Amino acid sequence: MIARDFSGLVRGRIAREPEFGAALLRESVEAVLAGDVEAGKAILRDYIKATVGFERLGEATGGPPRRLIRMFGPRGNLRVRELFGVIGLLQREAGVRLRVG
Repeated sequence: MIARDFSGLVRGRIAREPEFGAALLRESVEAVLAGDVEAGKAILRDYIKATVGFERLGEATGGPPRRLIRMFGPRGNLRVRELFGVIGLLQREAGVRLRVG
């Protein structure tokens, strides 16, 4: 119940403030690049739930939603190709372009 409430809060805030969603996406990528993969996955998982959802993400990436959910879970194994594919898709959906540097 709390997780749904949290996702609803995040979804509502992103709807009202798209820049908040862009900041979450940016923060997740920065965490992964800084070596804090667990924090990056957790933020990205919340972002996905609040925006495109795992069903739609699976359709867009060709990956089964259950595998994607596990991949972004606490014990999930992120694969670089899939991770950057997901990030690319999320950037396009949000109209955001992240840059390193």
